[in-house]
Amino acid sequence: MTALDLAIAGEGPEAGAEEFVPRHVAIIMDGNRRWARERGVPEAQGHAAGVDAIRPIVERAQQRGVGSLSVFAFSRENWQRARGEVETLFSLLDAAIADYTPDLVRQGVRVQVLGRLDELHPSTRASIGDAVQATAAGTSMTLNVAFNYSGRCEIVDAARRCLADGLRLEQIDEEALASRLYTAQPSELDLMIRTGGDQRISNFLLWQAAYAELYFTDRYWPDFDPAAFDTALAEYARRSRRFGR
Repeated sequence: MTALDLAIAGEGPEAGAEEFVPRHVAIIMDGNRRWARERGVPEAQGHAAGVDAIRPIVERAQQRGVGSLSVFAFSRENWQRARGEVETLFSLLDAAIADYTPDLVRQGVRVQVLGRLDELHPSTRASIGDAVQATAAGTSMTLNVAFNYSGRCEIVDAARRCLADGLRLEQIDEEALASRLYTAQPSELDLMIRTGGDQRISNFLLWQAAYAELYFTDRYWPDFDPAAFDTALAEYARRSRRFGR
């Protein structure tokens, strides 16, 4: 077994080596509706299966030594979907937060929610706030949940914070903007995974993904299991990252 295999398996002295395991992984969780249609079940069932698929991936990411995991749960563009589907997504979010938060606390996972939360219903903001507060002491891994999120809006909001903080024109540079992104620390993304077969990043973590490795799979999100996650990590470990050098 090679050092790379040991690192991905989480075994041996090479396990968790920085050159093998990405510090920050993002996932565009795509394919819930198509998964449901192909099985002849309601789309709501596909979204529910997608929510269930998050927990084992969070656990595997933590086992593999990933420092931050960012998942794209709801984009600002998703408001254009049918009202019933949006309401289903929100009810699933509320239920998942209530059900999963105690486990995240036990696992030491800190939750952050990325997006324009002020645009959400007060009850949703309250549920999110409870989860963020309950997990604030977690140090083993950060779980970033992008909800009502847009990468372009994030950059706009960071620029607005620079102005609100009184920065002069010459003080507004990449470091100033990066420190005011929703993610803040770490702002750099190492690996972006997209399920469902499409090969685009759909306005997700645009700034952070400047030098990210991109990994696309045809698997729909509900079928993306820990073994599939390990396959993505193994592919990342094989790549040579040059950062323009």
